[in-house]
Amino acid sequence: MTHHIIFKNRINMKTLKTLFLAVALIASCALTAQVAITTDGSSADGSAMLEVKSTEKGFLPPRMTTAQRNAISNPAQSLLIFNTTTKCYEGYVDNAWRPIWCYPPFTCGDSLTVTHTAGDVAPVDKTVTYGTVSTNLSGTTKCWITQNLGADHQATSATDATEASAGWYWQFNHKQGYKHDGTTVTPSTTWIYPIHENSDWTTANDPCALLLGTGWRIPTKTEWETADANGGWNNYNDTYASVLKLHAAGYLYGTNVALQYRGSRGYCWSSTQDDDNIGRALDFVSDASSIGYHYKSYGFSLRCLRD
Repeated sequence: MTHHIIFKNRINMKTLKTLFLAVALIASCALTAQVAITTDGSSADGSAMLEVKSTEKGFLPPRMTTAQRNAISNPAQSLLIFNTTTKCYEGYVDNAWRPIWCYPPFTCGDSLTVTHTAGDVAPVDKTVTYGTVSTNLSGTTKCWITQNLGADHQATSATDATEASAGWYWQFNHKQGYKHDGTTVTPSTTWIYPIHENSDWTTANDPCALLLGTGWRIPTKTEWETADANGGWNNYNDTYASVLKLHAAGYLYGTNVALQYRGSRGYCWSSTQDDDNIGRALDFVSDASSIGYHYKSYGFSLRCLRD
């Protein structure tokens, strides 16, 4: 009896080893085989590594906010998600998230309503409805927002000095926006000074793309130069009379984040640097409009466009 039990145990051990090897072999084959997830037992199409087939259920891709999407480390080319912030199916192509289809479909000239969430881009929670306009001021037809990024609404005049019309301010090639209500700066994080970074404004740090959605961006220096020339802008009255309604929103001083000249001077960053310390921006005051040179540590307004 004892011998029989020992014999059976040996048989069982051999059986277990055989089963283990069989499972390992099947698993290794599955790693290189086509995969079909179907309700009718059919095989995957010959051209597909993975086929999902059903007449009763759909395919549910990963769903996440813009902030969660931006936290993905080293996204692969063609990675797909559904963005719950923008209500867009998006794919990662050539180092940027790009919309595949959005709801409702956006047409330039329509209003664009965005819910901003306080974090490392938006300084406060706020839902904003942006006006948009299609214009070739910059040389080719682009879609522009008609108020500063973060502004509650379009400015009421060239010298509108209200915080609600000013919107938020950004340092060059930094994604964190700042709100200044005339007394308090939000967020109260350490202001970066000086800034020495040898780079144009990168897509990864572009608040236009991060807050409005894929496809939106900061204008280049050349686009601002062309708009300034085509618009015949000579002062802030001219910039405000244009379809872009640019007004004097002031700026945040580069060394101490103090609010300066709201209602009398306007500055909008371009995405183009001059050198590691200087960025280019559109400047407009009571008697001039031009493309200026400014320390990257200054906090200027942003106007966004879409190709």
